[in-house]
Amino acid sequence: MTSLERVQAVLNGETPDRVPVVPQGFMFSAKTAGYDIGEINRDPAKMAESHRICQEKYGYDGCVVDIDDATLAEACGAKVLFRERDVASVDEHAPVLEDLRDIDKLKLPDPMKDGRICEWLETVERLLDAVGDHVFVMGRADQGPFSLLCLLRGTQDLMMDLMTEEEEVIHHALEWATEAHIRFAKAQLEAGAHATSMGDAYAGPELISPEMYRSFALPYEKKAAEQIRQLGKPYSVHICGNTTKIIQDMGMTGAKILEIDWKTDMGYARSVVPDDVVLMGNINPSDPLCIGGPETVTMQAKDILEKTAGRGIILSSGCALGANTKPENMQALVQAAKQYGCFDAVETAAASRV
Repeated sequence: MTSLERVQAVLNGETPDRVPVVPQGFMFSAKTAGYDIGEINRDPAKMAESHRICQEKYGYDGCVVDIDDATLAEACGAKVLFRERDVASVDEHAPVLEDLRDIDKLKLPDPMKDGRICEWLETVERLLDAVGDHVFVMGRADQGPFSLLCLLRGTQDLMMDLMTEEEEVIHHALEWATEAHIRFAKAQLEAGAHATSMGDAYAGPELISPEMYRSFALPYEKKAAEQIRQLGKPYSVHICGNTTKIIQDMGMTGAKILEIDWKTDMGYARSVVPDDVVLMGNINPSDPLCIGGPETVTMQAKDILEKTAGRGIILSSGCALGANTKPENMQALVQAAKQYGCFDAVETAAASRV
């Protein structure tokens, strides 16, 4: 199988020759190609080149086109701080939205011309031209609705709004943010991406309660997933941190893929998420991928495969890889999939744990 065929087999509920590997590696890819992310985050040619070089060097099965968490908010009017050697970030000390009631004064973004969205889209197109016939390309659509609203309003201010503002005001603002995200996601698929996704980190239990998640994030993740599903391509939801308390809810969003961070047990996730939802993750990007060694990477990958019996699994980092991820650890992740991710080996190992 080609890498693309391998990922598509998993997404179609079929059995691939082995479990695929799709790391969240945009900063690591930039470094592998000889760049700091701040040098290339407005240069689609270099962004695409970095993904191509890194994928060809390590032989993993897919690339997640991502640059930072600020691009969609920037296109909606937020002030962004650019740094030469690090990712761009929204200046939350100067929020573009001083009152949720002013949300309609903002302009919904046009993906073809506003901010750097078009540069993400061009990166996807260039990468598809280079490797898209045999490598899976996910074009992320930056922030999900709840996280986008945090960046536009300022996270601390929005947390206060959740406790003091009228609910219909909050929900109206979230509807606006959902439309902004959907526009970006649809544009990624129209650019040819094999899949698209949201990052909704601020919606996790390490910031808001599971009850708040179900009230203020889940309905809008569902709405986005429903809209994208109509286009016939996979959609993914990523929430950082320990999502154990909401993982079952995430499985009901309608997303085809859930990207699971390292704090959530993949065996538990597989037991409560519907079988037709693919789980992507969840090697710890810090230890072992950055500061650990290949043996620990192999052990964590093998543990994930055994706990899940390899069912509906894409091996990945639990969150974005740092630029300083050790090359030998990336090699170990890919090799672990080859060594332990073939299904005869996975089923035998899983059976031995019972």
